Formats: sequence, structure tokens, C-alpha cells
Amino acid sequence: MSNYIAIKNNQTIPLQSIPVLKYEDILSLNTAFLTDESKHCVNYFGYKVRDKLKLVCCVADDKDSTILISSSEINPADGIYPSFSAKHLAFHIFERELHENFGIEYSDHPWLKPVRFANNRVNINSQIENYPFYQIKSEELHEVGVGPIHAGVIEPGHFRFICNGEQILHLEIQLGYQHRGIEQLFIEKKKLLQRTTLAESVSGDTVAGHTTAFVNLWESLCGYKADEDLKFSRTLALELERVAIHTGDLSAICTDIAYQLGSSVFGRLRTPVINFFQTWCGNRLAKGLVRAGNNHFYFSRQLGGQLEKLFDAYEPDYNEMWNELKNLPSALARLEKAGVVTHEQASSIGTVGMAAKASGVIRDIRLSHPHDLYSHINHEPIIKNHGDVYARTQVRNEEIEQSIGYIRRILQNTPEENKNRKSLEAPQPNSFVLSLTEGWRGEICHCAITDEKGELIHYKIKDPSMHNWLALALSVRNNEISDFPICNKSFDLSYCGHDL
Repeated sequence: MSNYIAIKNNQTIPLQSIPVLKYEDILSLNTAFLTDESKHCVNYFGYKVRDKLKLVCCVADDKDSTILISSSEINPADGIYPSFSAKHLAFHIFERELHENFGIEYSDHPWLKPVRFANNRVNINSQIENYPFYQIKSEELHEVGVGPIHAGVIEPGHFRFICNGEQILHLEIQLGYQHRGIEQLFIEKKKLLQRTTLAESVSGDTVAGHTTAFVNLWESLCGYKADEDLKFSRTLALELERVAIHTGDLSAICTDIAYQLGSSVFGRLRTPVINFFQTWCGNRLAKGLVRAGNNHFYFSRQLGGQLEKLFDAYEPDYNEMWNELKNLPSALARLEKAGVVTHEQASSIGTVGMAAKASGVIRDIRLSHPHDLYSHINHEPIIKNHGDVYARTQVRNEEIEQSIGYIRRILQNTPEENKNRKSLEAPQPNSFVLSLTEGWRGEICHCAITDEKGELIHYKIKDPSMHNWLALALSVRNNEISDFPICNKSFDLSYCGHDL
């Protein structure tokens, strides 16, 4: 018998088909997997089974489009365990969460600090106001604290800098100031609409990304095969969301370098794209659009014509503004060689999405584990190698152009509306399913486990920000503190996607 089971994206399998290994075997298996850069951990979590804690590790093999699933059962009270993170740092965030939620103690984890201060944490006496910030004792150094309350509407998060004059030596990022208990609510809420609304609320700027992950997972769990107009709508929504957010981020990047023309023009160009969601489904963030086994807002050829005209107007202005930005010496002086994350760093800490691709690491679910229409698009990821703010800006620019190209292509074959859909059946009992999508920020992963009645007993969400917050912390080292805002915006990570 193999010590893991290989599954495809959105494939439901019997829970008992996942091999259960000794802890030392699951550790050696999965850390060995990650010595190959084409494999990376998409999720590693635990849930209680009787008097044991069951660990489930999910490693994606990007070469053959499979996810390698293995498990182990332990009792956290039995002793101290060797950590995955000591062998490969990409596991650090998963093990820190396991420690916080279940009390697993590790003998060699590099930095076992709190992740979220979640309401279900084992040590309720661990309070965020007593967070153990890293310190360097020196009369020549000083600390700068930013947040958790920020100007405007940004969500809470604290940034603690250790600086030598203007130079940043170390940045520690602490989140965990807000908790909605979304994963637990997926279990408590029994109606599909309630769960879909929860998926829409994981991260407000990634409604299409997280909801598509959920509905693909749910349809697989119910044995439902989505037809072409469902796949079409989901793919179109994902690419429209990418264009809208990337354009808005280019505006924000210009704002942070005081380039007012770029800020205004890119900001203005974002508006018609999100307004098109309003025209399509009645909500500018695409809430209400993506539904399991259903499509309340059929995308007609008339809507396709409107979208074509939108991009006909968008592209000339966008291209002119991008050319102005990339040829402006004062802008490039702020973007180039700032906030560098090397290929080695990006790979070792498990970055995904733009943060990975800007540093030469190929991480894109649309290529490696395609779903919906991506199986036919033949996606080619945008890869840069300098790992700086400008590289992340270039990835945005080229992905905007690429996504518009994909949208124009699929609009040529708008499917007919299916008015005779079958109803969703009940979820399969004693099952496991994993769903991956490529949101605009990067890889999204949803996992679900059902009991003998087909009821959810565990639901696990991973927003791409979980991987990438550490990349931001590394990127600002040896930069001036005045460059932090532009470095931060070049990642544009999610606070609420982290504080589930």
C-alpha cells in the first residue's frame, strides 16, 4: 500500500482511502516531497477524531497535476514532536496554527509564535496584547510600531520595525485582531446559501476566487457535473476580478510613490470593470453571481457585446498610462530594486501567486491544476526574476493584458443557457475533497470532510496571504522605512483572509 493517495483538483475520495502513517513517516514523506520545487504544500491541518488529532497533509505536484494526500493520528499530550518546518520552512505557518489550535509542541520549530489568537485556541491565556515581539537590544537601534489601527478603511494589523536610522533590519507582522470564525460557521450553518455567503465573505476583494473554490468543492462532494455555462461564468468572473483588482492596485502603487496621474487614471479604469459586475449580477464585487449547481445570472451574448466595448475603451487608455509609468525615471527609481524577495527565499517559505511568480517561482493553479475553462485555455504564467516591487508591478500589468485576451477569446463561444439543470444531491458521506483556484492574489485552497451522514465535520480554508505575509517581512529588510508602504502595496495581502 502507498503511503499517500494522489488525487486531482476537485476530486472527492472516501476518507478511509487516505493512508494513515506514523508521525515520523508523514514528516519524512512530505518534507522529502518539498525538496522538488515543482511540489508545494497547499494545506496541512488537523481535526479531532475521538481522542486523537488527525493530521492531513496535502502536497501539490505541479508537474502531473495531482495532490498527494497523507495523514497521521497523534495525541498532542503524548509528548513533543519534531517539526516539518525545521526541514522545510514552507510548513511554518501550518504548524504554528496546529500549535495554537491544538497545543502540539515541537522540539525544533524555528519560531513557534501565535498565528491568529483564534477563539478556539488551546491556551486562552495567550492574549494579543502580550504578543512576544522579537527584540534586538542596542542603543543604536529603535523600534517603530504601525497599527493595528490604520488610516482609512484598511483592516487591523500591527507592523513592528527594528531600524538603524532609516534602514529596516527586521519587520514583524502580527495579525489576529479580528475573528469571524468562518471555518466553524461552515459546519454550524446547514443551508447551502448560508455556506455560499460565507465563502463570498472570506476576503472581500476575492469573492469570485473563494466562492468558485467552494462551489467546485460542493459540486464534487454532491457528485454534480457542472455544465458549460457554469464553467464559463466562473472563469469569466475570475478573470474579470483579476483585471479589476490588478488595475486598482496599480493605482494604489502610484499613490504610494506620489504619482498622481497614474493614481487617478488607473483608479478611474478600475471603475467600469467592477461596474460591469453590477450590470451582470447586481453587485460590484460579484456577490450573488457564483452558485453551486445554478446560475441566476446567465451571461448573454448581449452582455458579451457590452464587455467587448468596455475593453475597447479600457485598453487604449490603460496602455498609454502604463507606458507613461514604465518610462518615468522618478517612478522606476522607487519601484526597481525595492522590496526584493529572492528566488531562494520565495521557494523556501512557500510563496504563491504574484509574490512567487515575480521571484521566478512558477505557482499558478490555472496551469498546474486547471478547473472550469482553464483546461482549454492553455494558460502560460507570467514569470519575472528580479523579485522586487517593479517585478510584482510588471506581473500585474502582463496579467491584465493576458486576462483581457482570455476574456475576448471565451466570449467568442458564449454557451447557451441551461434551463433544465438537475438538482444537487446530498453530499457523499465519509468523504474528503480539496478544491484549488487561482485567485488574483494567488492560490486558494478549500478542503472539506464529511461524516457518515454526509454532514460537514471539518472545513479548512487557505487564503494565499497565509503563505505571503512572511515574504513581505523579508522584502523590506535593508530597505528604508519610507519604502515600506510601496513594498506592502506591491503584495496587497489580505488581513481578513488570514484572520478567519
